[in-house]
Amino acid sequence: MAISEQSKLTNERKKELRAMGHHLKPVVTVAGAGLSDAVLAEISRALDDHELIKVKIVVGDRTLKQQTIAGLCEKTGAEVVQTIGHIALLLKEAKKSKPQLSNLKRLSRKPR
Repeated sequence: MAISEQSKLTNERKKELRAMGHHLKPVVTVAGAGLSDAVLAEISRALDDHELIKVKIVVGDRTLKQQTIAGLCEKTGAEVVQTIGHIALLLKEAKKSKPQLSNLKRLSRKPR
């Protein structure tokens, strides 16, 4: 299944999320070891805390990268907002967000 087929986000919502995620730095790098338990645990923790995160995927070719992202989303329950190069922007909205940590809450605030 291609990454774009998984998404349930509207184009308008994706645009908002891409704008919020533009200045974020990757919180986790997935490299040669792939999706180890430690990497999955760290990504799950980051998604629970921040809801919107960037993950750097440094694995073989494009097909392997797409498979890794699809596996990551399947195991964490996240959705892909965007992929550019080796970076994937992921979203997993929390049932009860943490306002101090949530990128969705922090970055969506309107300037006063």
